[in-house]
Amino acid sequence: MINPKSAPNHKRNASWQKVRRRLPYVGAAVVLGLIVAGLWPRPRPAETAKAAIGPLRATVNEEGKTRIKQRFTVTAPVAGQLRRIPFKAGAEVVSNQTVVAVIDPIPPALLDARTRALAEARRDVATANLARAKDAHRFAASELQRVEKLFAEKALSAQELENIQWREALTARELAAAESSLRQAEAELAEFSSVAGKGHSTSRAPVEMKAPATGRVLRVFEESTRVVASGTPLLEIGDPTDLEVVIEVLSRDGAAIAPGTKVELEHWGGAEPLQAVVRLVEPAAFTKVSALGVEEQRVNVVADLITPVEQRRSVGDNFRVEGRVIMWEDERALKVPTGALFRRGTNWAVFALNGNRAEFRPVTIGHASGVESQVLDGIKAGEEVILYPGDRIKDGQRIQPLQVSQEKQPVDEIKPDGLKRFAN
Repeated sequence: MINPKSAPNHKRNASWQKVRRRLPYVGAAVVLGLIVAGLWPRPRPAETAKAAIGPLRATVNEEGKTRIKQRFTVTAPVAGQLRRIPFKAGAEVVSNQTVVAVIDPIPPALLDARTRALAEARRDVATANLARAKDAHRFAASELQRVEKLFAEKALSAQELENIQWREALTARELAAAESSLRQAEAELAEFSSVAGKGHSTSRAPVEMKAPATGRVLRVFEESTRVVASGTPLLEIGDPTDLEVVIEVLSRDGAAIAPGTKVELEHWGGAEPLQAVVRLVEPAAFTKVSALGVEEQRVNVVADLITPVEQRRSVGDNFRVEGRVIMWEDERALKVPTGALFRRGTNWAVFALNGNRAEFRPVTIGHASGVESQVLDGIKAGEEVILYPGDRIKDGQRIQPLQVSQEKQPVDEIKPDGLKRFAN
């Protein structure tokens, strides 16, 4: 018979035994649930960005330099003693008014005793040769008169008459040559005598050279006084406000650039880009070795600056600029980051975000700017695409989006962990 006082204890023991019998099953269910939760596929974190409508343009970016359209090199027209040029680079000159250089005639060398004796000897020899030529010509002329009388009387043949005529003409030419030699010897001796008497030659006046154009002095090649030969470059003149830009591009890019294409010039020293327009693409290309040692065919693209002079007074000749030749632009283009595009066979594709899963989308691509690309078909504005999918993203895979602003730009500041900081 059960004691009434022990009945509650008996009930508690019976319930505790039931719990103990169920405890292993509960523990197994918990462990199984943890295993299933651990093995359940988690969403793949991925950076995403939205397809947006906005401005987009395709450009050819190359380095270039400015140059003055019309430059003039002033050279020495005659040989002489150049006076010191008083101008420095940057000096203003006026066309046909500013005297930029003066050349004095070179005085002949002074005669010493030996040189003077030689000059006098050449004069005496020339005088003797002239006297001899006069006597020879006088004899030939008188002989010709006698022979002509005999020929008129038919006492001589025509051949003998022609011989005498030839001899008279020869002596006449020798007489003219002797007179010229005497004049040359006397002029040489007279020039040296004037130098010895006056100390300088006044036979020629100094030659003054005036500026061929209005502008500024760009370079002075010969600043100090010295003897220069004819044709020696003295200085260079040009108008630094009349500039053009020469941009070296690959020949395949130059073939697609047409006159009238807009150009923006950056990194010239100012805050705003300079505006220019392509005037011509030179018809001849040239070979240039790149920094990596690769031979490239390049061609010069010449553009005229259209930015007002007041906004670019600090730009001069041969200044370096970075040119952006705008090949195409659209203010309302549907675009996605280029990092979202990948190849699938011969076509382009993206992974779009459909709910929380990746969806494979073939797309048609138009123009590209390097950072962004134009999408013609396959995606709509506002849809999110996965950036840099690689091989880790599959069609239909669950995605945990990490949206990245497209306006973030890298800042050249390295953190201690070696990662670049991005600023909005």
